[in-house]
Amino acid sequence: MSGNRGNRSARNSVRSVDYATSPLLASKTPPWRSRFVVLLVFLSFLVLLARAVHLQIINTDFYQAEGEKRFVHKESLPASRGRILDRNGLALATSVAMPTVQVDLKLFKADTAQRKSLAKLLAMPLPELNDRLEGNTGTVVLRRHVEETAWAEIQKLDLKGVHQVREFKRRYAEGEAAAHVVGFTDVYSKGIDGIEKAFNDQLVGHNGQRTVVRDRLGRVIEDVGEQANPVHGNDVMLTIDSKVQFFAWQRLRDAVIQHGAQGGSVVVLDVQTGDILALANYPSYDPAVRATMKSARLRNRALTDIFEPGSTMKPFTAAMALEHGRWTPATRMETAPGHITIGGYTIRDSHPHGTLSVAEVIQKSSNVGTVKMALQMEARDMWGMYTAIGLGQKPRIDFPGAVTGRLRPYKSWRPVEQATMSYGYGLSASLFQLARAYTVFARDGELIPVSLVRNPENAGLPVGGQRVMSAKTAQQVREMLRMAAGPGGTAAHVQQQTLGFSVGGKTGTTRKLEGKTYSTTKYNAFFVGLAPVSQPRIVVAVMVDHPSKGKFYGGDVAAPVFSQVVQQTLRIMNVAPDMDIKAQINAKPVAAEPESI
Repeated sequence: MSGNRGNRSARNSVRSVDYATSPLLASKTPPWRSRFVVLLVFLSFLVLLARAVHLQIINTDFYQAEGEKRFVHKESLPASRGRILDRNGLALATSVAMPTVQVDLKLFKADTAQRKSLAKLLAMPLPELNDRLEGNTGTVVLRRHVEETAWAEIQKLDLKGVHQVREFKRRYAEGEAAAHVVGFTDVYSKGIDGIEKAFNDQLVGHNGQRTVVRDRLGRVIEDVGEQANPVHGNDVMLTIDSKVQFFAWQRLRDAVIQHGAQGGSVVVLDVQTGDILALANYPSYDPAVRATMKSARLRNRALTDIFEPGSTMKPFTAAMALEHGRWTPATRMETAPGHITIGGYTIRDSHPHGTLSVAEVIQKSSNVGTVKMALQMEARDMWGMYTAIGLGQKPRIDFPGAVTGRLRPYKSWRPVEQATMSYGYGLSASLFQLARAYTVFARDGELIPVSLVRNPENAGLPVGGQRVMSAKTAQQVREMLRMAAGPGGTAAHVQQQTLGFSVGGKTGTTRKLEGKTYSTTKYNAFFVGLAPVSQPRIVVAVMVDHPSKGKFYGGDVAAPVFSQVVQQTLRIMNVAPDMDIKAQINAKPVAAEPESI
């Protein structure tokens, strides 16, 4: 009962309070104050509305662009460069997609240990990595073409801002063996040398593009918009046979090292199709390793270096004599006492030969006999023959750097110059020009066009040539070349070393020019020939520059390379042997005639 009375008295006391007596509530509020508050709220609303209109309608493009700069990125989709293939479709050069490591410096954070680990995985000195990270802004490329295993380890470091893009790196399957043919590209896949440069427009593709959204760690989370796919480059197929190319380069390399030479070259031609089967040089370089690309190694010596061809020109002098009807292969001449003087200059043989036939002049490489034939012809006729076989003219080949050589107009020739040109001094040519010139003897008097790029429409078909001499003359000289490569010739051991196939060819040994005089200690050694003699299929030319370990004659230095390359090439081409191998093995070794230089 007492509890109920207490509750009622409390309620009565609350009701008895008169709020009007409060000074605060009793004061009158001015009307303008409430209106002012309402106006402020209204104005604030208008400001917010105007700001929303400005952001969403008036200046929306600007702010969208600013937002996209932070999260939306345009990425290039690199196009794959076309492949370079050999005649059988084997890849000599191809492109492989590899990670290129980049870093967004706004997001990147790493302690000292992480930086050391990153530098090690990128195969980069730590100071160099620090310079790239601290001396730049935005996105920086740390290393191009990182191996997949290295990128996998970098991902394990879980570094913010570090990401990869896929870029193509060039791979060269044959390495040094085909480097001077294939060439190389720069880091942006632009052709710098060789076929890579000559056919850059065909090999290069067109990059595509895609738009992506990245998160704050630089990871792609979404593709937006339409994607433009890349257009990959076209392939280029060469006439080169990678097996022939490698074998020729290997044998040349061995000869250069064995004889302490400065370098050398080998050219192999298919005389039926005009295809270049091999174009090898040593020393060489690895197109995939920049450190090996020294200037002396980059030269394609077979195409860019010119030299006096020496005795390899004597068969053409004999052919001119036969063509003019003044001589036959059996016509004899006196070459004793082994020297001849013209205009105060004395031309010598290595030793006196006495009376020789035209065929024996070529077999024994007599300077005196060659000069006697040449001086009974007009200078214009000699110049015409040399020009017809391509000397003094730029080779028509799709390759950069092929040289013209030197052949002066015949009107300026003095008698002694006509004499020396008959055995290969006073004019110059590349090994490639010389190899092509010998197709005249292999093709019964026709000089054929040669090619380095394979045309699918006429691949493997015989190519037509330009008539330079009669078929009879070419066949007669071919027999002289066979004699030069056999017993009594300047390369008597060549036939014995080329098992199963008959060969013919001519040695050449020339003194190197030093200023305006000829060196007495530095030589170039040559051998140019064809096989099989009965029905030639290939021409092989070999040059070794400045052999320095005693032997320097073409028959000793260049001829063995010729024999090995011929034998291996004809087997690769499935050409049937035309000689009894057992008879060749049982034959007694024959000493070679010393060559006149």
